[in-house]
Amino acid sequence: MANGPPLSTVTRSLSLLDVLHANQFEGKSFNPEILEETEENFYRGAPPKWLHFHISEQAELDGTGTPFIKRDGYDKLVKQIHTLRKHPGISTVKLFHQPGCGGTTLAMKVLWDLRKTLRSAVLTGSTSDISMVAEEVVHLFTAGSQGDQKTVLLLVNGVQVLEDLQVSIMRTIANQKIVTRMPVVVLLSCIREDADLKSDDVFLQEVLSDSEKNHFNDKKAELNKQYGDKCKRFHGFNIMQSNFSEAYIQEACSVFKTIKETGIQEKTQLAAFLSLLNTYVPDSYLLESQCLDVFKHANYSHRDISLEDRLDDFRHLIITVQQGGSEKRVRMAHPLIAQCCTELMAEAGVTRSDTAKNLLTCLCRDEVPRSLAAFVKYMLTKRRPKQKEFSASDSFSRLILHIQTKEDNSQCVSLLRMATNMFDRNPFFPQALARFHCIVLRDYDQAEMWAKEAKQRDPKKSVVADTLGQVQKNRLKNLRQPAHPGGILALALKAIQAFEDEERLAKDEVGTNVKEMAISMTHVSLTAEGCLVSCRSAILCMTYLSVRTQLGEEFSRRRCLCARPCHLLEIAHF
Repeated sequence: MANGPPLSTVTRSLSLLDVLHANQFEGKSFNPEILEETEENFYRGAPPKWLHFHISEQAELDGTGTPFIKRDGYDKLVKQIHTLRKHPGISTVKLFHQPGCGGTTLAMKVLWDLRKTLRSAVLTGSTSDISMVAEEVVHLFTAGSQGDQKTVLLLVNGVQVLEDLQVSIMRTIANQKIVTRMPVVVLLSCIREDADLKSDDVFLQEVLSDSEKNHFNDKKAELNKQYGDKCKRFHGFNIMQSNFSEAYIQEACSVFKTIKETGIQEKTQLAAFLSLLNTYVPDSYLLESQCLDVFKHANYSHRDISLEDRLDDFRHLIITVQQGGSEKRVRMAHPLIAQCCTELMAEAGVTRSDTAKNLLTCLCRDEVPRSLAAFVKYMLTKRRPKQKEFSASDSFSRLILHIQTKEDNSQCVSLLRMATNMFDRNPFFPQALARFHCIVLRDYDQAEMWAKEAKQRDPKKSVVADTLGQVQKNRLKNLRQPAHPGGILALALKAIQAFEDEERLAKDEVGTNVKEMAISMTHVSLTAEGCLVSCRSAILCMTYLSVRTQLGEEFSRRRCLCARPCHLLEIAHF
């Protein structure tokens, strides 16, 4: 393999990767105030920065601080990565963790400690063009002289893009005719869920081992000596050090217990918005300008009051972070604090649906920033990944499920309709509304109307077209007896037509994507699924007709419409 361009030149050209250099921060001096602010923000609950690992490492070297706390699982991750370095190709190591348990921090610590033997990087840019990500990963690997090239250790948050990213990287390697005995990349996938765990996977939970407790207690003594009373506001650290104590979290959120007496003020409303988002959407935030919009109608005598001062007694629960020159991002200090605040608001009479509707009304009326639009979509439509065994928790987003169980069905419908009307081009809100009418309310007329609305908004997406077919299939499946044979046949043909349309769209999607990368199994599964469910609808119809009518022969003739060669793929549940 030929020499590549210098590593320093390559890293400056990468827009989607945050590359950690082997000599990061070496020989560089910092303003002590910046160092102190970085430390305080981290312990309060801000995401870790590379500088924090450097500060901790230097304090340990000069004897002024205890070692950085590495949660159990660190050694296992490092061992797995070293083992995979011996094998060519592309490998993946998975770190599962519950939100707020230090999973991202542990993953970044692994990258920091291996930065001199591997080329550590974090995928921070958009994954909409996965081929561009693959190009940058391979470019990072090939940088420098042939003898200095090293395997890339890439941190990827989530699991959704892993398969496509692996395929695209292999394709890029083949196109560039790269021949190497070492692996080009090891993917470290940081996943906020515990589904499909394997025996060799690392899983961080909301509980500390005895050794972890000892390390946290030692660090607490160090921080108390260094920061004094400020430590009381280090919620990110204190929650873990207390072994995720419910009593500590309740005490930290006690300001919310006065809502019934003080009423819903602007600062309370903002804290409620942030709590709801952070409870149901990982890594969510509001921009500082959006937060200030909540106060724009307040009667402040001085308009230059900072956001922190406006938050008053809520400020210790909220953190503000800034990356590069981007606008400041605001969120709650810890996911468990967000969950507790959301629950306390509900106990005070401000329900989850109330807060969600107020958020839409207050922050989504005018032009909505892309980040907030994505958070709202996730909060209202993101379902749990499909499990081997179907359960009701797979049907809707966690927020919709909680509103359904803690409030009532009408509030779910009202909220989804509001989002459907406010985001009038997005197909996923009417799709969720159609599914709710179909699965929960069994109002198939309304379900069909919203499914058609979703399809009209995005007529080329197979996953949207599938909903209309599922509505027709479920209407057929749940027909009340006695049913007219002609009606049964008409419903079955509508379902078959809908699934055939989905199948055609899925094939078109494969045809489009294959130009950019290898065929994704997701599209293949969708194509087969449309075919298989068409057959299921036909069989269901035949069962009705064979029992009730003499139209079996006529339908047998028509069922050839859905005759397709099928593979042994499991039909995904609706």
